[in-house]
Amino acid sequence: MTAMPSDQLQRKLDTLPDGPGVYLWKDAAGNVLYVGKARRLSSRVRSYFSSDFADSAKNRLLMRLVADVETIIVASDSQALVLENNLIKEFRPRFNVRLRDDKSYPSIAVTVGEPFPRVLVTRKRDIPGARYFGPYTDVGQLRRTLAIIRRLYTVRSCHDDLPNERRDRPCLDHHLGRCQAPCMGWQSEADYRVMVADVLDFLEGRTHDVRDRVRQAMFTAAEREDFERARELRDALKWLEKLEEPSSVEVIGTGDADVIGYARDGDDAVAVLVRVRDGRVVGREHRFFEGVEEEPDDAILAAYLVQYYAASAEGRVRRLMLPFPPADLDPLREVLPDTDWLLPQRGTGGRWIELADVNARHLLESLRLESFETEERAEDPVYALGRDLGLTGVPRSFVCIDISHNQGRDMVGSLVWFEAGRPRKSEYRKYRIKGLAEQDDYAAIQEVVTRFITRRRDEALALPDLMVIDGGKGQLNAAVEAARVLGVADLPIVSLAKRDEEVFLPGRPDPLRLSRRSPSLRLLQRARDEAHRFGLAYSRNRRTRRTITSELLNIPGVGPSRRRALLERFGSLAGVRTATPAELAQVPGFSRTLADRVLEHLRTHPA
Repeated sequence: MTAMPSDQLQRKLDTLPDGPGVYLWKDAAGNVLYVGKARRLSSRVRSYFSSDFADSAKNRLLMRLVADVETIIVASDSQALVLENNLIKEFRPRFNVRLRDDKSYPSIAVTVGEPFPRVLVTRKRDIPGARYFGPYTDVGQLRRTLAIIRRLYTVRSCHDDLPNERRDRPCLDHHLGRCQAPCMGWQSEADYRVMVADVLDFLEGRTHDVRDRVRQAMFTAAEREDFERARELRDALKWLEKLEEPSSVEVIGTGDADVIGYARDGDDAVAVLVRVRDGRVVGREHRFFEGVEEEPDDAILAAYLVQYYAASAEGRVRRLMLPFPPADLDPLREVLPDTDWLLPQRGTGGRWIELADVNARHLLESLRLESFETEERAEDPVYALGRDLGLTGVPRSFVCIDISHNQGRDMVGSLVWFEAGRPRKSEYRKYRIKGLAEQDDYAAIQEVVTRFITRRRDEALALPDLMVIDGGKGQLNAAVEAARVLGVADLPIVSLAKRDEEVFLPGRPDPLRLSRRSPSLRLLQRARDEAHRFGLAYSRNRRTRRTITSELLNIPGVGPSRRRALLERFGSLAGVRTATPAELAQVPGFSRTLADRVLEHLRTHPA
């Protein structure tokens, strides 16, 4: 791809600096389209206009919109890495890899920047100096965690600016034993900080020491006959032991580490941080990514490490285990100078990585299901289908045609009708393929289309807004030709190929590839599968009737009406074989003598 810059842009390109820095591509309105970093700004920015620049739909669109470039010079590669991250957060450019917003998942914040910290639930991470734990995808787990903290510790819940503000009398929490009233000066900052340190240990997963302290406090309360407090501590201790149970199966060694897992599927990716403390998995955090269609995995991993992991030093440990090397590893080492970068392939570290990757794959699958449900709720799939296929009207009604056969025999056509995205079974039709079309799939498609359109015309009924054919380009051409011969060439017709779920449109050489989560593709698949089910059932029914008829044709005294009565009564030839003479004699038109004759014939002529 070779793009030609405007004269104004070319003048900027000619004066670019050679050192490290960040560049911002902008459109004609001054909006930031893309933020990138470079070791040498001059060569990197000019490379966008060279003949060997990566040719892709995303890059072509970017360069069509680019009207200006701005550069910021920094002292080192690591500074460029951090600045790039900050600018992406500020401008949220449409062509950058983006971290999905996790506002839907709450976190626990401990406001350690305050003299008397509080424990809060928040969906944003904008409290200065706070330490965050989560996000919690299971709100029930968050509530249980807060309940334990409130049973164990007397952390204040007020919003007073302590110690600058003082109250005339303590609040209700103090009278309920939930706070020691630091607002009255009845608890010192040093004592309060000791308690907060225990809270942080608990939230970080170091529950062993916490349990020991709770057990000792329970015994102390019992000795001074404060049985109510002892009971609360006993219940809290049970909760702590329950929390410990699930983790015990995940002991994979000793020591502390942060383990990164990664999974990707097309334009979706997820990075997972598994926190291992004292050899136990004590927590998991994750971030989803958008806009990664053409980004390599190492660049996505680097973006995660900078945008999330390197953003705060709180709660980090020295050992960081990665599934593969990220891009810009040397600048990342400068951003995180006290980190041991490990790439384990086997042993304990390898099992940690495997566990993190399993979490990532699970979360990615959950994201796909959740995204599809959200998109399906947000948009009517019928309207999405019309938009994705480029139709001039909304396909409120459409039919899907399928051809079924049994190893070349009993070829039938099936047609299912969908109205407003739902099956309308009263309009389902099945067709017995006749003549030469029994040996030709394309001819069978033409026969079904011809018979369907002709019948609708004869009965003065409206045609559907869209016709879908199960098959590839050949089946589509056969249907289009049949419609043209009948003078309805303007009837929209498409085909859906099973192999890669490709959609073929008339006059378009390349297939249309819809997203696997697309509501319109799901609607087409549902119609295709329904047509296949309907046709397959008809084909099997014809085979069954053909089999039983061929056997019963040779029995003297059993004509068409009696064969039909046997089929209606017993359903299959096997059903007739297993019937008793008395049961056969109860069928209309059959006597006991004829029943004996039928069973004797089937006994001497096994299938």
